[in-house]
Amino acid sequence: MTTGFPGGSADGKSTMPANARAELEALLNRLTHLLRQGASQEAEALAAGARRDFPLAGELVRLHGVALLQLGRRHDGLSALNRAAELSPDSIEVQCNLANVALEDGRPEAAIERLHAALARKPGHPAVLQVLGVALMVAARHEEARETFGQALRAAPRHPGLRLNLAEVELELGDATRALLHVREALKLAPRLDAAHALLGQALQAQGHSEEAASAWLEAERLAPREPRHAFQAARMLEALDRPADAAAAYARALQLAPHSGAALSRLAVLRRRLADWREQASLTARLREAIETGQPGIVPFVLPLEPFDRALQRKAMETFTRTIEHHLGPLRQKLAFALARPAPAAPIRVGLLSDGFGDRPTGRTVAGLVQSLIALGGLELHLFATTADDGDPIRQRLAAAAPLHAVDALPPPQVAERIHAMGIEVLFDLTGYGAHTNADILALRPSPVQVNWLAYPGTAGAPWIDYILADTIVLPPSHREGYSEKVLSLPRCFLPVEGRAMASSPTRSECDLPTTGTVFACFNATATIGPDVFARFMQILRQVTGSMLWLRTGPDGVEQRLRAQAASLEVSPERLVFLPDLPHADYLARYALVDLCLDTLPCGARTTAIDALSAGCPLLTCAGDTFAGRIAASLLHHAHLPELVADDPDAFVATAVQLGRDRAALAAVRAQLSDLRTRSPLFDIAGFAADFRRVVQTIGTRHRIGRPPIDLAF
Repeated sequence: MTTGFPGGSADGKSTMPANARAELEALLNRLTHLLRQGASQEAEALAAGARRDFPLAGELVRLHGVALLQLGRRHDGLSALNRAAELSPDSIEVQCNLANVALEDGRPEAAIERLHAALARKPGHPAVLQVLGVALMVAARHEEARETFGQALRAAPRHPGLRLNLAEVELELGDATRALLHVREALKLAPRLDAAHALLGQALQAQGHSEEAASAWLEAERLAPREPRHAFQAARMLEALDRPADAAAAYARALQLAPHSGAALSRLAVLRRRLADWREQASLTARLREAIETGQPGIVPFVLPLEPFDRALQRKAMETFTRTIEHHLGPLRQKLAFALARPAPAAPIRVGLLSDGFGDRPTGRTVAGLVQSLIALGGLELHLFATTADDGDPIRQRLAAAAPLHAVDALPPPQVAERIHAMGIEVLFDLTGYGAHTNADILALRPSPVQVNWLAYPGTAGAPWIDYILADTIVLPPSHREGYSEKVLSLPRCFLPVEGRAMASSPTRSECDLPTTGTVFACFNATATIGPDVFARFMQILRQVTGSMLWLRTGPDGVEQRLRAQAASLEVSPERLVFLPDLPHADYLARYALVDLCLDTLPCGARTTAIDALSAGCPLLTCAGDTFAGRIAASLLHHAHLPELVADDPDAFVATAVQLGRDRAALAAVRAQLSDLRTRSPLFDIAGFAADFRRVVQTIGTRHRIGRPPIDLAF
């Protein structure tokens, strides 16, 4: 939030000799300059010495307090500010500083009370109004903040920071158009103000103008090249535009400027993996581990499954991450104070599925059959809440035809939460987690009394607003329980619903640039999951299975060249790697008919690609890891009655792949067994899954209705 009214207090200088007044004035100017330059250590030393000569100079004491706070010496800084308030009770600057300390302490109402008292002394003072507006924003009193900033702007119409404050309020209230108007007015007043260009990027992003938003943030970075936030936000937008190499470069610039930025570090690590750029992989992993162990904020959740971190470390990282969200949204949750009216005892439990994937995406394809089966089964009132726009694809139409589908993509998170609450949803499943369209800002407001992590984040949500995680005893065995903050709901089957997939006609091997003979291994998992250790195992398999090939998905910005070069360095001909381009889902599924054996990855394994392979009748070899993300394929294979395809360790994984790759008859036998089991194993029983899912919802919903707290439950 932008502030920045200069000022100074009288400090009783009129009672000083002229030479003392001049000396003090010079000191104050020097201190102000040092603080603006970030030279806090030098400013503190200068102020501490000067206070011996001018002990009653309130502004000097205030600036000393500011320097102390910048150095992290909170107790000393607050003591100095309180002393300054005694010396200069009418100082607006002191009152604003003390209000800012209250805001940093998470006490916005205390800041608001102090600022109202300051306004009583100096009505309409724009600096006080500006800080008051910031405090009201923190307290989630956005309408009042808008009015307060408006008053300040009327008093100081040429202050660009106030225009930016108003733009931020409008963005919080969901009006990007008005926000953009305020930003453009600020730019007229201060065309080279980097903060204005940064907020221009934010407003343009809210309107869906991604290219222009990226340009605005890059311009902010050009104007203030030492400000890491601009490079970071530019990287975020470049990543959203699917320009991972450019985004990685921008994250690297941000990290160089802010070495302790957990957000820049973790996002850079993810993109480097996505690009198969492993030059600094060990260093990035070590820095991530240290950051998590020391409680550094900002580590994004989606990096964790990709790294070799144990469950305890992942839980610590998640709880650190969600603590920031809780701090930010706690005041708004208290203000909204959702309380669900008790339904009639015989009323069906209202259950909601909240997702950004209700379309022709992995989530939509996974739940479409379940939704239809649940409606046919009855006993629940099911509602779907879609946080992305309807693009008219068949999966979205299928879901909308099966159950009420509420399009909430155009609403800000508080209004989505209000919509869910207004629908009386008793049990809400999060199907998105912490990705690009995270639901955390909705779920943290507690629109539903019972909230469940499912198909969202592959591990603990680490969030106080998530009550349960839906799993099974393979993906989350009892011995792993301490790694999860939620209560565990264990299904008697795989936690993923699986139904048959529509496939196109299979092409020939030659049409896919594959050899007509020889074993075809495939790994269609995301490139980010194929780290250097996994790739080395794949190359070990190829070296031992003569004439074999490895089929991978294509990737962005030189991924194919980097992987082929890595293969050559491991003594495997680069031509033995073939890359599958992006295809319509039915065409992609048809390619599994040409694959002899799919190979899984660790520590983050297959989920939807494992379902795709098994649904298409293609064998999958995995190795059960130590975390949720590394055990999903093992759960699928266990419940498909194919445990022999779950290796005990990486060495056994390689040995099994080599043995099967050399034995065409064995591969044919596994494929025939899988074909037979698809009609008999519980994995492919979507109606049975729906019955179990309904039982889970009815159990946890009833527990809430009768006032019982969440507990671990096995079904």
